[in-house]
This record gives sequence, C-alpha cells and structure tokens, in this order.
Amino acid sequence: MNLYEHTIIARQDASPSDIKQLIEKYSKIINKNEGEIVKTENWGLLNLSYLIKKNKKGSYIHFKIKCNGRVINELEKSESIDKKLLRYLTVRVKKFDLKTDYFNKKEDLEKESKK
Repeated sequence: MNLYEHTIIARQDASPSDIKQLIEKYSKIINKNEGEIVKTENWGLLNLSYLIKKNKKGSYIHFKIKCNGRVINELEKSESIDKKLLRYLTVRVKKFDLKTDYFNKKEDLEKESKK
C-alpha cells in the first residue's frame, strides 16, 4: 500500500452541504476500491493565487489516503468530469504528518499553546 496526500479545490460558491457531499462522494470511491482514508481535512475557503475558471477563491479539501495506484486513477477520473471542482492534486509521500494542522485559525493555535 502506498501513501498519498490528495487535495481538491471546489468552486467558491459551493455550500457547506455541497462540500459534505463531495467528501462523501470521494470517500465512497476510495473505500469501494479497497483504499483507506487516514484523515480528511476541510481547509475552508482560501484565496487562489490566480483566477481559475473565473474564480478568485476555492474551498480546499485534503485527504490522507493509504491505497494503490488504481484507486488514485479511479478518483482522478471521477474528479476530472466533476463540474463542482476547479483542481485536484495527488502527491505520493513516504509518511503522513498527522500532528500538524497547517490551516488552524490563529486563535485555535494560541489556545493550544497555552495548554
């Protein structure tokens, strides 16, 4: 089994229920093809560095996945025809960093540092 970090960017006008549906949809594809989701992170609405399909912002969703390459092929094939998505990226990694939350709000980080 290989380790992958997979990020998708949904359109800026996607509602929270749309985001939840996207997470469920792609989680089902991964689980159906014998993959395992280690962690799912919703990074929220972030600015894009340049316009993508007339969008200035996008909702980021990040998956940490244990699977083989066939699962990634199925996942990307499904994502390439999805009109709600702007971009997707898959990176193979040697190990997962499960401790660090890069997109925590500053207030949350301050609370954690006081503990």
